[in-house]
Amino acid sequence: MELSETIIHKSGRQRKSAPASAHMSDGETKLSDMEDGDDQPLLRTLDSEDRNPKTQRGIRGELGSVCLLLFLYVLQGVPLGLAGSIPLIMQSKNVSYKDQAFFSFVFWPFSLKLLWAPMVDAVYLQRFGRRKSWLVPTQYLLGLFMLYLSFTVDSLLQTKGQGEPDVLTLTVAFFMLAFLAATQDIAVDGWALTMLSRENVGYASTCNSVGQTAGYFLGNVLFLALESADFCNKYLRFEPREKGMVTLSDFLFFWGILFMVSTTLVAIIKKENNKQEKKKKRVREETQGVMETYRLLFSIVKLPAVFTFCGLLLTAKIGFSAADAVTGLKLVEAGVPKEQLALLAVPMVPLQILLPLIISKYTAGPRPLDVFYKAFPLRLLIGLEYALLVWWTPSVKQDGGFPVYYFAVVLLSYTVHQVALYSMYVATMAFHAKVSDPVIGGTYMTLLNTVTNLGGNWPSTVALWLVDPLTSKECQGAVAQGCGTMEELCSKEGGVCVVTLDGYYVESLVCAAIGLAWWFLLGKRLKRLQDESPSAWHCRVTK
Repeated sequence: MELSETIIHKSGRQRKSAPASAHMSDGETKLSDMEDGDDQPLLRTLDSEDRNPKTQRGIRGELGSVCLLLFLYVLQGVPLGLAGSIPLIMQSKNVSYKDQAFFSFVFWPFSLKLLWAPMVDAVYLQRFGRRKSWLVPTQYLLGLFMLYLSFTVDSLLQTKGQGEPDVLTLTVAFFMLAFLAATQDIAVDGWALTMLSRENVGYASTCNSVGQTAGYFLGNVLFLALESADFCNKYLRFEPREKGMVTLSDFLFFWGILFMVSTTLVAIIKKENNKQEKKKKRVREETQGVMETYRLLFSIVKLPAVFTFCGLLLTAKIGFSAADAVTGLKLVEAGVPKEQLALLAVPMVPLQILLPLIISKYTAGPRPLDVFYKAFPLRLLIGLEYALLVWWTPSVKQDGGFPVYYFAVVLLSYTVHQVALYSMYVATMAFHAKVSDPVIGGTYMTLLNTVTNLGGNWPSTVALWLVDPLTSKECQGAVAQGCGTMEELCSKEGGVCVVTLDGYYVESLVCAAIGLAWWFLLGKRLKRLQDESPSAWHCRVTK
């Protein structure tokens, strides 16, 4: 029932980034890429350009590049939004939660892109351009995958039939889309540093935050709204029809064509190695070699303080996994229209912009994890409140849908959840920036961000997988029949399998108990990491 954590907690990669600009104001997506405070400048401009004040042109002279970056990030967000809509569609077709858990691997590539990011940075065709060598083929593949899915997705989802969706093929297809989008992100992030002049490079963060969020909105919220016959008949049509205004195949076909056309134009028109561009005051990006990066990562992880911190990051979100991963699907199962659930993200956008700015005032000091520790029990309580919300939902359902006050309660719950989530997230990012070794800041920050994202991904996958095994059912209306693994036997005997104990409620209580134990036993250990000396976080690296 929220934006994918891929958008909120987008992992950066190993890259020596430009100095933070005043324009880098977003506290979400690109905070992980504002990484370096290196002892010596790792991104340098030409001395002749530094002495030339005429190169300070302002943003007006680079509006074309800013618009291009914004457009590329929008393209990146669309497949992520579509991937986020598939679980809601599958839930309306009563797929098992084990299938949902399997599909959740689709959201892992953005957390794992550190594994192949050094290769994207180091391997390229000099003549074609360092970033275009990966951007162009990656976006062509994204377009081709979307075109392929536009002709097959109806059969995979069994849109017109009564069969079960082909979860395996859907997972592979959308995993590839997410993998390609993550690779495109690596290329675009790197290109942004050299496409814009040094005084305007901070706008890259704004382009990323706005563009990717807009793309996710188009691929998720807008698509689910236009795909819904009920929404279109109620708000967009004068005469009701059986189907929405667009189908998933139509949507995929449109974006597939747009990917192919736009990529061709970028490949032909936008020159990465333009001589006129080199005359401007650009940052010169330096990147470590592939093997050097991997050795550096290993040396960081071996530090006792870092090893302990990574272990805490990988376990901290277990207590929230049921609420974050299962609640939205349970609401759809209870009859809440998926498009209305998706539209709840719209009023959250201003809050998601303001929260990092407000919370950062409290995390700017020497102990940012104190905010994390205080927000932790609040988020656990919200998880239990989510379980109560799911339990309450069927009782307020009416013939015409759900009353307005119900959605007001859902929105209020979501708002409080966002406050707790962002308090923990901003505190974590602030601590990452505080302890990262300034000599290798880019690699250090990226590693910590990757571990943070993985700490949210694996508990969500496990939580989805455990819902079915923890659910108890009994066969009513048939004698001597069970509903364990052979529900069809109950149906053949004229019985009906009825849920006596929903595994979601069991998970919610267990997760809350585990989270509370983590807070008592390990939370203080996390806070004590703030007392470690700076040398405990620094590894010796020969420059």
